[in-house]
Amino acid sequence: MKKFAYFVVLFALWALLTWPTDVPHAVRDLGAGLIICLGLAAVMGHLYPKQVDRLLSPKRWFWFLLYVPYFLYYCIRANLDVAFRVIHPDVPIRPGIVKVTTTLTGDLGKTLLANSITLTPGTLTVDVDGQDFYVHWINVETDDPKARTEKIVRRFERILKEILE
Repeated sequence: MKKFAYFVVLFALWALLTWPTDVPHAVRDLGAGLIICLGLAAVMGHLYPKQVDRLLSPKRWFWFLLYVPYFLYYCIRANLDVAFRVIHPDVPIRPGIVKVTTTLTGDLGKTLLANSITLTPGTLTVDVDGQDFYVHWINVETDDPKARTEKIVRRFERILKEILE
């Protein structure tokens, strides 16, 4: 079942990324994608984490479709914040590495959370140690670990928990 789930996810991604505009190329490209995705799922399926079997659930797809614009909103907001700090040198920055804690338990969830933090400008996941993430933050706003965790982790963690756990 796990390999089939990976095949479906890989083929859906292939179709989205290579969707051709004319019919003769559509058959050829989707056929190539079918063969490549089947091969990848068969050969590499044992390397994937066990959690991906659950990705076929419609509830999880709903939460994923909500997560994409939600993440993009925070990404754009962070881009504007960093750009404002660059343009206006009077705006304070207080860079530092902070420790935040997650409640996500799976490796895939932690990986997606770390990537979400890193892809948001102004933060960079430096290390993951169990449930603890060490994040370089462009402006350490608080010294309270709970407030830092709320600000950096919780906004992404809530939806990732719905998708993956």
